[in-house]
Amino acid sequence: MRLENIICEIPQPIKKMIHQTLPDKFSPKFEGVGCFVEHGGKIILLRRQNHKPEGNTWGIPSGKKEKNETVSEAMLRELNEETGYSAKPGELNYFKKIFVKFPDYDFVYHIFHLQPGALPEVKINPGEHKAFAWISPASALKINLIGDLDNCIKLFYDP
Repeated sequence: MRLENIICEIPQPIKKMIHQTLPDKFSPKFEGVGCFVEHGGKIILLRRQNHKPEGNTWGIPSGKKEKNETVSEAMLRELNEETGYSAKPGELNYFKKIFVKFPDYDFVYHIFHLQPGALPEVKINPGEHKAFAWISPASALKINLIGDLDNCIKLFYDP
């Protein structure tokens, strides 16, 4: 898919929700995971189905940690569910834990990075996503991203 075919109108800026240190009155409801899967200087982004929260936006493979999973196990599971890629635990690199404050709830978000040796074949889950694209981090900042992913990209790629 060509980048000019996927660029969307960028929504109005939203209030910053991510924090690198524990914010005041933080009460997390769950833990989430997300992964920058990178190959050839590009990251994979998944376009959410319209019926999903923040529908029609682009995001990285991500999801909620289940009760008896480690964050690494959750990320490997989510990566497989959302892209069809079965990464090995040794391929996954933990980057950072951040704190997310939505207006209605808080959660802890664990960011991972993965650089597969070969370009993975991607099979998206059509119940969750309607497209995928490999895009440079700089180009990703110009499209309609899920809330605060732009700040996560800047956090990872602009140390």
